[in-house]
Amino acid sequence: MNIAKHAGSRTERDYVGEVKIPSDRLYGVNSARGVENLTVSPLSVAHYPEFRVAFCQCKWAAALANRDNGVVTPEQCDAIVRACQEIIEGKFDDSLIVDLLEGSGGTSTNMNFNEVIANRAQQILGHAPGSYDVIHPNDHVNRSQSTNDVYPAALKIATYAMLGSLIEEVQALAAQFDKKASEFADVLHLGRTCLQDAQPMRLGQLFGGYTSLTQRLAQELAAVRDKLRTLPLGGTAIGTGFGAPAGYRSAVYRHLSQIAKVEYLAPTNPFDAMQNMDVFSRVSGELRTCSASLAKIASDLTILSSGPVGGLGELCLPEAQAGSSIMPGKVNPVLPMAMIQLSFAVIGNDVAVAQAVQYGELEINHFEPLVSSRMFDSITLLVNGIRRFTQKCVVGITADVARNEQHLMDSMAVATALVPRLGYARVSKLARQSVAEGRPLLAILDESGLLARGDTLSEIDKASYPVFDE
Repeated sequence: MNIAKHAGSRTERDYVGEVKIPSDRLYGVNSARGVENLTVSPLSVAHYPEFRVAFCQCKWAAALANRDNGVVTPEQCDAIVRACQEIIEGKFDDSLIVDLLEGSGGTSTNMNFNEVIANRAQQILGHAPGSYDVIHPNDHVNRSQSTNDVYPAALKIATYAMLGSLIEEVQALAAQFDKKASEFADVLHLGRTCLQDAQPMRLGQLFGGYTSLTQRLAQELAAVRDKLRTLPLGGTAIGTGFGAPAGYRSAVYRHLSQIAKVEYLAPTNPFDAMQNMDVFSRVSGELRTCSASLAKIASDLTILSSGPVGGLGELCLPEAQAGSSIMPGKVNPVLPMAMIQLSFAVIGNDVAVAQAVQYGELEINHFEPLVSSRMFDSITLLVNGIRRFTQKCVVGITADVARNEQHLMDSMAVATALVPRLGYARVSKLARQSVAEGRPLLAILDESGLLARGDTLSEIDKASYPVFDE
């Protein structure tokens, strides 16, 4: 972004050298330099509302804690709080201009928020933005803080908030799978291993497995989400707390928890909290696991719905859109395909997060913007992708009952069900005969008089409802 393009006929506020700030914007020179030097992606720090909200919540809580400890006046505190509240509402997104992926270790991001908050607070108190004669970005908005503690704190708060939406979508998907498990409870189905015929089962059991998996994914996401409630606020630059008054840390956590309505906690060891970002490896790992697990289900649905003539055709997926620009009537499983593609992106993001976490150095990790960018991207992809997959695909899945049963009855899976009744050797011989003659095993059994068709079906039914020890 070229800052000069905002100029034109507008009155400008000159700061240092050739850096010019349009009069209708509230950022300052540090923000402008961050944009000129470090813009590499199309997304600004305002792109994800949760991140903007989290940063302002930290500044809001800091202002109250600083007021409590007498290092800012009540008037300054009130103006900073009002400015934060307005920014949370999205009123000044056009002044939050720093690239989300900026490479200054988060300093440009922090100063962008500091400057916008300070300039808006100046206006609230009846002073010109940019003069900083009453509210200064560093001396007041950033008081008792450092980029090194406020940036990772905001990152954790934003990720915590975004994960709430993701967990809801995974739970909604689990509920739909559970409905399908009940709907297909009595449908005979050919179970397959290594893409080969294996054993009789019920189609509802397949979807019951999907239900259990997605419920577990939601539970694991909730568990790792809870680990994000420990923040590094109060550690200032490296964990010593230098630059903050004695009562600041307890006050800032008290106010933040009230503002965000989440109980955020101080770390047991402030140096650990500043040095390490391993919690994001864990969060990203769960996002990767979630995406990969759902991609496996999506692949299953693609296989089971393949055809309609040359494939399995046991499931019918909703016809979302035309599948070809040249083949009339072709409909592709675009929603499952999208879930699989999405998982590739999330897995790639996880690799990037792992690299960023690994390469933190000594007292801080200065690759937090990369973690923010990739973490927010993964969660957003999953939230949007799962919602569409659930609503546009899973809800409308139907089963071709006759085809499911035909594939089972024509397969060698019938043989597995008969082993307890006839013995492995005899069933193996009959199965080889079936293959050699190209006839269903069910027909051979009926002709041989070894087992009537009704008895065979009874054995298949028992095999598809195994009894587990309680």
